[in-house]
Amino acid sequence: MRIFSVSELVNDSRVTLEECYSHVWVRGELSNAKLYPSGHFYFTIKDDQAQLSGVLFAGDARKLRFRPDNGLAVTVQGRLSIYPAQGKFQLISTGMEPEGKGALQLAYEQLKAKLQKEGLFEEDRKKPIPKIPEWIGLVTSLQGAAIRDMLSILNRRFANLRILIAPVRVQGEGAGDEIASAIRTLNRQYPTLDVLLVGRGGGSIEDLWAFNEEVVARAIAASHIPIISCVGHETDFTIADFVADLRAPTPSAAAELVVQNKSDLMESLQQSIQRLKSSIVNQLNIYTDRLSSLSAERIRRGPRVWIDNQLQHLDSLQERFFGSATRVLTDHENQFLRLTEKLQLLSPLSILGRGYALVWDEKKRLVTHANQLQEKDRVEVQLKEGHLYAQIERTIL
Repeated sequence: MRIFSVSELVNDSRVTLEECYSHVWVRGELSNAKLYPSGHFYFTIKDDQAQLSGVLFAGDARKLRFRPDNGLAVTVQGRLSIYPAQGKFQLISTGMEPEGKGALQLAYEQLKAKLQKEGLFEEDRKKPIPKIPEWIGLVTSLQGAAIRDMLSILNRRFANLRILIAPVRVQGEGAGDEIASAIRTLNRQYPTLDVLLVGRGGGSIEDLWAFNEEVVARAIAASHIPIISCVGHETDFTIADFVADLRAPTPSAAAELVVQNKSDLMESLQQSIQRLKSSIVNQLNIYTDRLSSLSAERIRRGPRVWIDNQLQHLDSLQERFFGSATRVLTDHENQFLRLTEKLQLLSPLSILGRGYALVWDEKKRLVTHANQLQEKDRVEVQLKEGHLYAQIERTIL
């Protein structure tokens, strides 16, 4: 008869158990859920007849998209084992999914409820968007159609805008951290920016997930520069949309919203000038009529000389007032035109007018280095006016 030591029996049992149940899925309800400072997540999974202790070690716990709360129905993946130090039968988990809703949808709802409770969605904390911004920041990817659409629309509507681009990844592991870091950097290094456009083109919930991450929501909420979120299509709503000062349904719509059309603005200015002139003339005519009526009454009573002096004084006041008002309006109009010319000189897009060009590859990606191209690759070259299509003969690094 063989007599086992405690450790021998426990370890032999652990080996046998791990061999027989090396990869299992278990469905049940979470209880005793606790995340330790080490990053390890300990829990109990149970049904109405039994319960099983489990652990999700830090490396796997960090991959969870949702918060595993007590009472949540889940399916856990892992292997059965024994913790020798306590002789404890447990499930070592490598993954966990919520029952019913997907992990991303549940994570979205959990974070939305958390931030809403903190007041980050409240309208009274949101900053107004400037009506005529002079300097705009774009936090988006240099790849894809979104950046080209925004630049095209901004240039068409108000060509002399200053535009600062912070290129970031907008999907994949680490994209959320890049977006949040770019927002913080622009606030710190370029505090005089008038507004930031933060977003990307459309995609699946997985593609847009960076804009549902808490780190991005916190960076938007902390920004002292007003932020317009422009993520995905019109039907897509992300956490960033709720926290931002204004939501645009698409990147193109954000470019339309952020600046007025220059020609419309000039027309509106001219109309305002005409309305002001008309208002001044109308008021002066009213006062002239009143004085004329008073003069007629005083003529009957006398003296005529006093009335004539008052009429001449009114004419003098009218001429001085109208001339002064016209000069003020003219000064404002000239100041607006000087500012327009100054901004035109500062426009990044005006660089094309000095002989520079933008080069795009066949996949519509901006070419910034010769090693992006090979011989016989076809490229599109954007000039100040028009486009060229060429083929690469050779590249020099």
